[in-house]
Amino acid sequence: MRSHITRRAAVKSAALATTALIAAPYVRGAHAAGRLSIGFWDHWVPGANSASKTLVEEWAAKEKVDVTIDYIPSQGMKNLITIAAESQARSGHDVFAFPSWQPQGHAENLEPVNDIMDELIKQNGAVNETVTYLGKAGDTWLAVPATVGSQIKGPCSRIDLFKQHAGIDLQAMYPAGAPPKADGWTLATFLKAAEACHKAGFPFGIGLGTTADSVDSAGAFFHAHGAALVDAKGNITAKSDPVRQSLDFYKQLASFMPPDIPAWDDASNNKWLVSGRGAHIMNPPSAWAVAKRDAPQIAEQLWTHGFPVGPKGRYAPFLPYFWGIWNFSKNIPAAKSLLVHLSSRSSAEKMVAASGGYDLPSFASFTNFKTWAEEGPPKGTLYHYPNPHNHQVLSIAAAPAPPKIAYQIYTEGLQTKMIVRYMQGEPMEKTLAWAESELEGFMRT
Repeated sequence: MRSHITRRAAVKSAALATTALIAAPYVRGAHAAGRLSIGFWDHWVPGANSASKTLVEEWAAKEKVDVTIDYIPSQGMKNLITIAAESQARSGHDVFAFPSWQPQGHAENLEPVNDIMDELIKQNGAVNETVTYLGKAGDTWLAVPATVGSQIKGPCSRIDLFKQHAGIDLQAMYPAGAPPKADGWTLATFLKAAEACHKAGFPFGIGLGTTADSVDSAGAFFHAHGAALVDAKGNITAKSDPVRQSLDFYKQLASFMPPDIPAWDDASNNKWLVSGRGAHIMNPPSAWAVAKRDAPQIAEQLWTHGFPVGPKGRYAPFLPYFWGIWNFSKNIPAAKSLLVHLSSRSSAEKMVAASGGYDLPSFASFTNFKTWAEEGPPKGTLYHYPNPHNHQVLSIAAAPAPPKIAYQIYTEGLQTKMIVRYMQGEPMEKTLAWAESELEGFMRT
């Protein structure tokens, strides 16, 4: 999908209009106007692309820049293939939307954006540790966290089934418009709820495949136990008590879930919930949105809420997207000016609204947009989705390992593979030894 915006080249000098936020070092010259090409992620929510298109058009009209936008889908990994091709050729778009791990993989070809990020954080509040972990290399910001595409994969549960079979009032525990009352929402409580719903014929649906939804869920439960396969210094820590505790927990949880969960992909949990057969999944609002369209009687009973707390805290998987600038861009000043515009509160709020609350900005003061409070049915079902009361740590599976190693752990689905081996009867220590061997292999590549 391509949108072309034609604007006459700008005069050679005049202050950038966007410098109300960042005054220096942006002064429009011959190279700050001209042309700019953008590769955005092609949003799955119908109509969501219109918000980014309109925002870019507004900026281009003001700055008098000729802009071309390509919306590139993630189906078939077309966006990843395009990123790799442009990085290798050192030619392509000026600005690109990078999924979570990609800035680290292409750091040498990205323009540092410390000047943007330092000012945005001052104005909009801090970003969470996962954004810093993925978006920085040492002291260098590689990219700006994007609103579009960023998501928390939190619990989405059936209000009626939890109340009837598990004795849990989700709306009282996570009330719309108010802080959580979730001190009793622990891993032990979670297991009891999973068992009760399973006995009633409505099992939880948390995949154990090797695609992102399964890996993200496993990562959050590992973190809740304080488990890491590799620590921040690069030491292998797979043979540790927290890892053992995580595997024991998951083996018990799996006994209350459908037997085919090792074969699930990212569509399986959505289908499970929308079908009416399941009481709970881990997902952004995508399953709820589909239910609202295809099974409204299911959607009316869905509530998005926080993760259960474990011995080392309450964690939720967060997958940020980033907007990065190739350092071979011919128009870096204009690219930086555009990213400042897209990162304003008003811009973020428009993108969140266009996505029906799916997209998540990363700045601390951007968690209270009215979209999340007003979306329904039931009204307020998305209120706790953006973590407005900061009651859980946003994490990504395989952290805190050095990103080069963590990326391999993540993409190989090492944690879910360990769980499946153990739940299928392999002795604990054999599973841990296998994982250790795999990790040693990752470190040699």
